[in-house]
Amino acid sequence: MKNMNVDYLQYLNRMYRKILDEVDVGVHAVDETGKTIIYNKKMMQMESMEIQDVMNKNLLDVFMFKEDQASTLVKAFQEGLETINVKQTYFNNKGREITTINNTMPIIEQEDIIGAVEIAHDVTKLERLMKGNMNRNGATRYTFDSIIGNSPVFRDVIESAKRATRTSSYVLVVGETGTGKELFAQSIHNASDRFSAPFISQNCAALPDSLIESLLFGTKKGAFTGAIDHPGLFEQANGGTLLLDEVNSLNHNLQAKLLRVLQEKTIRRIGDTKDTPVDVRVIANINEDPIDAITNNRLRKDLYYRLGVVTLFIPPLRERKEDIILLVQHFIEKYNDRFRMNVNRLSEEVIHSFMEYDWHGNVRELEHIIEAAMNIMPEEEIVIVYPHLPYQYRSKMQLKERLMPPPASTFIKEHSDLSAPLKTQLELFERTYIEQVWKTTDYNITKTAEILGLSRQSLQYRMKKLNLKNS
Repeated sequence: MKNMNVDYLQYLNRMYRKILDEVDVGVHAVDETGKTIIYNKKMMQMESMEIQDVMNKNLLDVFMFKEDQASTLVKAFQEGLETINVKQTYFNNKGREITTINNTMPIIEQEDIIGAVEIAHDVTKLERLMKGNMNRNGATRYTFDSIIGNSPVFRDVIESAKRATRTSSYVLVVGETGTGKELFAQSIHNASDRFSAPFISQNCAALPDSLIESLLFGTKKGAFTGAIDHPGLFEQANGGTLLLDEVNSLNHNLQAKLLRVLQEKTIRRIGDTKDTPVDVRVIANINEDPIDAITNNRLRKDLYYRLGVVTLFIPPLRERKEDIILLVQHFIEKYNDRFRMNVNRLSEEVIHSFMEYDWHGNVRELEHIIEAAMNIMPEEEIVIVYPHLPYQYRSKMQLKERLMPPPASTFIKEHSDLSAPLKTQLELFERTYIEQVWKTTDYNITKTAEILGLSRQSLQYRMKKLNLKNS
């Protein structure tokens, strides 16, 4: 029985440690002398500390506190003081500043304080962002002259964007990653009558929802103990433009709050009871088709209709390959200047390769390839040749060449019955090609879909229709 009790206590101890390390709040407990006895994984992440730096050490030997702010944990075990939602700024053993919102309470047993525990939420990133945003001067780098491309489909988008500068209507910019959505947003701002007012950009996917809400709408003194008045991005961008990148990454609750701001043109800070008028032009970026985002419950339909008063669809680079040489020349000049080189062109082999490539990373990927090539080529060379291109790119091209279907004449000679209808011939070709690519990926559906340029669902539908199975 004794052994069973020991085993059970060990089991409970493992369970307790596992639970503590999985919760999304920091937990720090000390005994009656201030020595740390519990310190979970989240707290380690928040404070950038290793467990051996904190466990079994006195709290005040590890952390430093501002002269005008005593440790809430120390107050709890020394004075029995309980605090709720108190903001505290302090420093770890490397001098790094940390800001948390704490609930701290003494642990009392038979009227004696035997320790204290603190449950903390990290707001360090929010504090830095708030301070950083307050220092922004609204400067932007790009105008319509910065946008490179003469293909008809691209010129149409540029002309639509220029027309959008005449009003303050909201704009939704749709395009794959790397197509230049922020260039369009900054260009619209700089060509509008808001050009002298702030332009503020925020990636909505870069922060958790709890921080994004405070960052967008601001906080009111008294929202929690220690909170101070902080204007959000809407207030900071007042009179100017606010760019919300990847707006489809916001949860639906935040999308509803954003919709209200767009409709009412007022914001309410967290903890406040009154609304503040704001005059902000919102430009939102999204990296997927908005209809797909709505269908897959990533974007509210009502928010889409409000944001998409003007909708710009930026074509991917593979749909405007006639612009590749223009873009390449621009990037060569840019990195010639930066690297003090004299590169002047691409070899014919590289040009042909670029025209065959699918450019899933779009213009950004093209720029990275030119930069990488110029980093490794000898200083005296002036032509970028195929061996200068990054290994990752050359590997993708080799895979693409291996997976290329045979010429139509060869395929017809080897597989086709010339008396069969066209529909049958096309299905046979489609089946053979999908089967060939599928086999090279060791029957991996996701990789096959990526190579074929299809969604996983679309590929599975086609395979089912063609009765393709892993043999």
